[in-house]
Amino acid sequence: FSPDSKYFAVTAGPHIQIWKAPALVTQFRPFHLVRTHTGHYDDVTCIDWSQDGKYLLTGSKDLTCRFYTVNPVKGFVPITLTGHRNDIIGVFFRKDIKEGTEGPHAYTVSKDGAVFTWRFEVHTYKDEKKQRYGLDRSIGKRKKREPISASEHWMARSNILLCEKHFFLQDHHAKVMCAQLHRKKNADLLVVGFETGVFGLYEMPDFNLIHTLTISQKRINTVAINSSGDWLAFGAAKLGQLLVWEWQSETYILKQQGHFFDMNTVCYSPDGQLIATGGDDGKVKLWNASTGFCFVTFKDHTGPVNQVVFSPKGNVVISSSLDGTVRAFDLVRYRNFRTFITKDPVQFTCLAVDNSGEMVVAGVLEPYEIYIWSLRTARILDVLTGHTGPISAVAFNPAHPYLVSSSWDGSMRVWDIYNRKSAVETLTHSTDVVALAIRPDGDQVCTTDLTGQLYFWDPQDGTLKGTIEGRKDIRGGRRQDDVRSAKNSTHSLHFTSICYSSDGTCILAGGNSKYVCIYQIKQRVLLKRFEITNNLSLDGILTFLNSRYDTEAGPLALIDDEASGSDKEDAKDLSLPGARRSDFSKRNTPLIARTKCVKFSPDGRQWAAASTEGLLIYSLDQTLLFDPTDLDIEVTPKNTLVLLEKKSYGKALVMALRLNESKLIKRIVEAVPLKDVFMVSSSIPMQFLERLLTLMSGSVKSSAHVQFYLTWIQSLITHHSLTLRKNSMRMLSTMRSLHGSLSEQYSSISRICQGNYYELGFIAKQKAKNPRIDTQLLAAKSEGSENAMTEKEEKSSEKKDGLATANRKRVSNEENGNRTKKKKKKKKKEMRS
Repeated sequence: FSPDSKYFAVTAGPHIQIWKAPALVTQFRPFHLVRTHTGHYDDVTCIDWSQDGKYLLTGSKDLTCRFYTVNPVKGFVPITLTGHRNDIIGVFFRKDIKEGTEGPHAYTVSKDGAVFTWRFEVHTYKDEKKQRYGLDRSIGKRKKREPISASEHWMARSNILLCEKHFFLQDHHAKVMCAQLHRKKNADLLVVGFETGVFGLYEMPDFNLIHTLTISQKRINTVAINSSGDWLAFGAAKLGQLLVWEWQSETYILKQQGHFFDMNTVCYSPDGQLIATGGDDGKVKLWNASTGFCFVTFKDHTGPVNQVVFSPKGNVVISSSLDGTVRAFDLVRYRNFRTFITKDPVQFTCLAVDNSGEMVVAGVLEPYEIYIWSLRTARILDVLTGHTGPISAVAFNPAHPYLVSSSWDGSMRVWDIYNRKSAVETLTHSTDVVALAIRPDGDQVCTTDLTGQLYFWDPQDGTLKGTIEGRKDIRGGRRQDDVRSAKNSTHSLHFTSICYSSDGTCILAGGNSKYVCIYQIKQRVLLKRFEITNNLSLDGILTFLNSRYDTEAGPLALIDDEASGSDKEDAKDLSLPGARRSDFSKRNTPLIARTKCVKFSPDGRQWAAASTEGLLIYSLDQTLLFDPTDLDIEVTPKNTLVLLEKKSYGKALVMALRLNESKLIKRIVEAVPLKDVFMVSSSIPMQFLERLLTLMSGSVKSSAHVQFYLTWIQSLITHHSLTLRKNSMRMLSTMRSLHGSLSEQYSSISRICQGNYYELGFIAKQKAKNPRIDTQLLAAKSEGSENAMTEKEEKSSEKKDGLATANRKRVSNEENGNRTKKKKKKKKKEMRS
């Protein structure tokens, strides 16, 4: 892309195409070819834009570099830079180059380890002897070329001069495979990767070596630098390595490596958080299902790994290999703690573990036997014989004590390994059985053979319940060496791996094709066909091949006429005419798009496929979330409160969570009505779930609204249960804090309730002993009890008591007054008498 993002340049053989980049608005022709530059005689390998976006510098396999202008400039002719003696790996402009600036203006790096620095010198037309002339072919006379405008395009009217030559001078004359430049004002950083797995960091233009480091055993194919220039990323295609290195602190930021040969098998852990894979490189790798990173690699096997399984508890991974061993790996200490072998050397093809995790069963390629070991002692418990062909698959029935095996002899056998006296049941097929799967409830077994059909059996009575024809569904594209068309081709029209879904309603099937099919078992219909890759470098992708690539010597894609003699790793050995491969240690056949193993996750939300393209995971859950508040620059507390007043509780809560202000979040949470809690909790994005649960764990402990916060917690866990389960390791600390807060609140409430229970029991006993006891008085004295009288009753009773007392006082006063009057009368009478 150009620095202003208006154009992007593409190499097409010896040509350079400049396209106009599409805008954000809908256009009739979003991609518009602006111009095509020619001039190179071989493939263009690298391009670089100038900082103003007006010029292009290109490098090619013809050992030259060329300087172009994006828009036509009157009087300008593309300039060719020569001097390199090998393919050009990188071309770079410097940053903020202006007319008259000191130092070089561009760098070019070639495969032989040479770095040339170039400088633009402005060409003037004052001296007539120094004028450039062009040939007018239509007239046959020379004419003066018009000078380029001096106001702009100063680089177009410049001569490019070679300033200096530098050489890396690595051991054994190692060639440069990739190069990248980080531009700075004062000095530039040049990073180069060599074919020996060494990278070097140099300060330009002085060519000062900062440091070198060996990071791989094979060549480094690509390198990138982040915007700040602190992190360096390297990729090694041969070993499948991806490394991120911080050169200032000299530490690894990221270090990942996949299987550098085919991936043969894949298996989910019982909780669905881990994925184990095995490949032809003899390695067993453990991947995190949520992040996609590999965190453990076991290198104990010396041959290709055919199958890996987890123990029922998920703490052990067991793998079988063609090296004649079955190994068990501890996921706590990450070590190989058991190795299962046989008396005679064999090659294991399949593996299974029983439901208790005590027995390990493996089938062999020859002598057609099934071995049973004890996981604790690693001793052979039994050897099952009866098959007349290599064992293709073994599996334990999860609901019944049976072992099911399939073989290339065209049979499926059901073994009762716990009771050897019972007869072994044999179910025959028309051709070789290549895979089998057992439904999770154990009441159905599915097998597939070379005819491309899926057979569904009842293991109890051994009857065939139905079939599905899959030859047309698994048919892929046409291969380069196919004589027939893709429609009439008979190459690998069968499934090689099948797996039931967690609920047992669907079955997933994959084979030597670019398609993976999922079927509905009850209706026997194809639900969907997944296309695992569109990589045209793989064989079997295209349905129709171009006939112009067919030659008398065979398809042009299979003839290696471009591999140079200097690259011994890429060149093919064609010493024997007509021989497709003369050295069996070299991999000269093209890669074919295929799926070797498919597995459903235990929760049924995703499935994984081990394919030529690597480990593919298809999921129903959306990992990339769109948050509309990211586009709003007015996310402020004031606007959040405005939304709260409008009763837009969901938007207000998301904005408060984005601001990450605890008081504001708590205010909005408590403002949500109880009836709307269930609806609002469902609209919380997953990236804010951990933050909200952390707030809930602290609020439920300190707030008086216990029931309100318990409703919030219940609603959040109900809506986001799958997310919490999928990210249980990341949410572990939050869930522990929430569990502690709820336990503390439960214990405090239980103590109060227990005290009230005993208090009420005491009151009930006292009332039974003395029925006249005033229960209301006792209830008032007890702590935590409520008054039986309401406030109105209390006021009315107080008024009645006041009136009664006033009446009594008035009556008593009248009586006392009458008495005193009578006494006075008596005294007067007595005095008179």
